[in-house]
Amino acid sequence: MGSLTQVLKAYGDAWCEADADKRRALLEIAWADDGLYQDPGGEAQGRDSLHAHIGHVHAQFPGARIELTSGVDVHHDRIRFAWRMVMTDGTVPVQGIDCGRVGADGRLSEIIGFFGAQPPKA
Repeated sequence: MGSLTQVLKAYGDAWCEADADKRRALLEIAWADDGLYQDPGGEAQGRDSLHAHIGHVHAQFPGARIELTSGVDVHHDRIRFAWRMVMTDGTVPVQGIDCGRVGADGRLSEIIGFFGAQPPKA
C-alpha cells in the first residue's frame, strides 16, 4: 500500500466520487477488506458496504464534496481529522470529526465519525 497521505487522499476522493467504478477503485487503495465505518447516519462493515453507503450519501446530497478542515493527527495506528460537506451552492450541511485506525497493510481499517461541533463541557 501507499503512504498514509496517499491512503487518506484516496479515501477522501472516494467520498467525492459519484462514479461507482471509480469510487470502488479508490476504496481498493484506501479501505481494508473488512473495515468498519460508523457515523450517526449509518454503519458499513467491509469495502462493499462502505461503497454502497457512500453511494447513498451521493443520492441524498447530489454534487456534494467532502473537504478536510484540519490536518491529520497520528499516533500508533490511530488517526483523527476534521472535515465538512460542501454543497454545490457553497452551503455546509454537516461537518464533523473522524477517528480511525490504520491496518497492518496501510489501509484504513476503521473510521468512527462524529457530526457537528464538539459537545460543550458539562
